[in-house]
Amino acid sequence: MLEPEQKAPEFTLPDQNGHDISLTSLLKDGPAILYFYPADFTPGCTREACSIRDLHREIGRAGLTVAGISPQSPESHKRFREKYNLPFTLLSDETKEVIKMFGVNGLFGVWVQRVTYLIDQNRVIKGRVKAHFSIGEHEAFIRKAIEIGKLP
Repeated sequence: MLEPEQKAPEFTLPDQNGHDISLTSLLKDGPAILYFYPADFTPGCTREACSIRDLHREIGRAGLTVAGISPQSPESHKRFREKYNLPFTLLSDETKEVIKMFGVNGLFGVWVQRVTYLIDQNRVIKGRVKAHFSIGEHEAFIRKAIEIGKLP
């Protein structure tokens, strides 16, 4: 798993509309919150996505971008976004290539670890949280990133 102060690898993945999005493009206007999650429509992943949705206005005001990555198809991500009114990008990593690059693949490559990163515009990881079942830890991490983003 990538650690704080390591450089995040560049990648390009399709979003929920099938458009290719790179890490560089996510970082063009400021730091990004990049969160990896196991699957669309599962209870924990839905709670996590909805908590980020509820913080989205504050995230934007702090100058941060947010994107989620999981191995489902762009079509699944599109349905997930629409059902839960998610205002942020979901990226499809069906081959788990980026999931492996960030070291968040699960035991024997079967699942994806729930990990959230804060990445600055130079692609340096400024922080991360790993908590499989505690969505609150991810929310607290994002709230802290929002506070840091508000600093002059």
